[in-house]
Amino acid sequence: MGVIIAIAEVSIFAVAAILLVIQLIAHEIGYNLGRRARNRGTSQPENVGVVVGGMLGLLAFVLALTLSYSSTRFNERRQDALSEANAIGTAWLRAQAIGLPEAHQIADLLQDYLDAREDFVRKGRDEAELSKVNETTSKLQQEIWKRVTVLVRQHPDPISAALMTAVNETFDSSTSERFALETRLPSQVFWLLVSVMAVSMASLGYQFGLKGRPVRVLVFLLTVVWTAVVTDILDLATARLGSFRTDVRIYEWTRQGLSGMSQPQADGS
Repeated sequence: MGVIIAIAEVSIFAVAAILLVIQLIAHEIGYNLGRRARNRGTSQPENVGVVVGGMLGLLAFVLALTLSYSSTRFNERRQDALSEANAIGTAWLRAQAIGLPEAHQIADLLQDYLDAREDFVRKGRDEAELSKVNETTSKLQQEIWKRVTVLVRQHPDPISAALMTAVNETFDSSTSERFALETRLPSQVFWLLVSVMAVSMASLGYQFGLKGRPVRVLVFLLTVVWTAVVTDILDLATARLGSFRTDVRIYEWTRQGLSGMSQPQADGS
């Protein structure tokens, strides 16, 4: 799985090409074996048809299972991004509502934190860049929490306690988002899908070989469709890989909302 991810980081189309070639080779092997069995007179087309139907049914089941898993992971990443942006916005509003200079400093740090979290979601799979962003996030969390702790100790009231709760939920959301972005399609499931797909193509080729009627154009179209589905499954299940990325517009919208609410306060000061 690590090799496939490494290739996909360079080009997702390269993975699609590899899967396509694997299926076509499996089909040709199966076709040649079926043709030899037909020439020897040991073929049993009826029994083979039952097995091929079962293999195709199993492949459809595995495809549906992995597609459902991948879609769930993709939606989880989107939902975690939404929850994190909303949590940051809530913490910022509570800090602004307190009105103390210390609280305004916390609000300013939360805006920097929002930028850092958006940058984290937007980044690719470069480990050095991700480590740098995570380090920035950790430093901002430490600074924000230190100031919140001081504020709560100086003003131990329900309002400051509500701010502490909001900040704590903000940090929890970042952990959830990071975990969601690190979750991948299990390698066992991916190789199971590839194996069933290759065996299904070999079985289909064997059946065509028994009948002595190759339909390579239709088989090629079938392999293209299966390859597209498997490639999309891999892309959906793995963050920062291909075209299915977590939308960062929610962070931009949150920033716009904070700017719109902080501007009148600045004019009146």
